[in-house]
Amino acid sequence: QVQLVESGGGLVQAGGSLRLSCAASGRTFSNYVMGWFRQAHGKEREFVAAIRWSGDMPVYADSVKGRFTISRDGAKKTVYLQMNSLKPEDTAVYFCAASTYYTTEPNTYGIWGQGTQVTVFS
Repeated sequence: QVQLVESGGGLVQAGGSLRLSCAASGRTFSNYVMGWFRQAHGKEREFVAAIRWSGDMPVYADSVKGRFTISRDGAKKTVYLQMNSLKPEDTAVYFCAASTYYTTEPNTYGIWGQGTQVTVFS
């Protein structure tokens, strides 16, 4: 059974940092693109960052560029999202997802985790 499990969310003051983790299991993800998305209350799900499982070609939303870093550990089958200089507008549920396409569109990702809440207070 394919599974993505996120962790690392929490409550943090503006300007602080969090690192989200996404543990993958159930299959080999070597041909996949791993993405992070977020959904704030009352808003649509939006792209945050993505990376090929090989670790190359990271891509970021403009809103997080320079503050967030996506990476992966192949041996641990885990993808990370390091979030620095957090802002209140980063508050959302963050989801990890997998796609066979190198894309930023959420509807092209077929495998999703359950999400982890990130709340940034000022």
